[in-house]
Parts: sequence; C-alpha cells; structure tokens
Amino acid sequence: MKREAHQYDIVHAVREDLAGIVDIYNTTIASRMVTADLEPATPESRIGWFEEHSEDRRPLWVMKNEGELVAWLSFSTFNSRAAYDATAEISIYIAPKYRSKGIGSLFLEKALEACPGLGIRSIVALVFGHNAPSLTLLRKFGFEQWGRLPGVATLDGIDRDLVLMGRKVETN
Repeated sequence: MKREAHQYDIVHAVREDLAGIVDIYNTTIASRMVTADLEPATPESRIGWFEEHSEDRRPLWVMKNEGELVAWLSFSTFNSRAAYDATAEISIYIAPKYRSKGIGSLFLEKALEACPGLGIRSIVALVFGHNAPSLTLLRKFGFEQWGRLPGVATLDGIDRDLVLMGRKVETN
C-alpha cells in the first residue's frame, strides 16, 4: 500500500539527525546492492561528510513521518574543480520498512524542482549495475545512462559494474 505524500515532512538535516541517517545507510550494506562500503559507518565517521552539505548549494534532506526519520537525500559535489560546479551527485537512502512506498519518487520530484535554485544544471547518480530498483526509479524521472564502469567494485568476490546515470535539469 502506498503512503500518502502529505504524511511526510522533508526538511534540512540537523546534527541530531546524523545517527538516524547513519542507521538507515547501514541497513543497505549487507545487501551489496546500494553501497560499496563493506562495514557499517558510525555517526562520528560521517561528521565531515555531514558538514560538507549546505542548505544553499548541496543540501542534505531528511524525510520524516510523524517525527520518525524514514529516508534521506543528499546532494554532493560531483568534482571539486570549478567547471563542475553546476553538476551534483544525488543519493537517496530509505529505511527498510518504508521502501517500495513511493519515497524515492517524492524525493526525486523535490530534488529536481530544487536544482535551478541550487545552481545545478546536471544531476548524476552512481548506481551498481545490478541495482534494478534504483535504475528503474531514475529512468522514471528521465535519467539516462551516461556511462558504465565494468567490474570496478568487488563485493564478496563478485565484480560489479558501476552505472553513471545522469539528467540535465531545466533552468528557470
């Protein structure tokens, strides 16, 4: 059953959200579908990453349902060289009990609407080639495969491809 969009609040993450963000991230490690990390992260290990985000250029959003943190989305710098400033990488992580309920779509809609105001003209996502749900979601929102790096990650002895998905964003 899909949840109603109005039940969710999307807000800028604050430091108090970091433990919940890390908890959600860590739920994806064992599946070997979403992240190349092989060991759980700690909130302390993610402080630098958290602080790299800013509301006006590279936000980190959390989605909450009646105060419960259910998902997060980050815009990250794609490359530190100045010519890439208008390109951002997007990541979405969803708590297990909220997956397959339209959360990714809600986040992508908001992200694409926000891009012009953030100075983002191109948005990219790095996704394992065997992560069909994420690839399907991105294609639903007009992302195309811009590249494929064959066998660049080894997960439990299996070489995995990394797919670069991208989309140009309309500017105002």
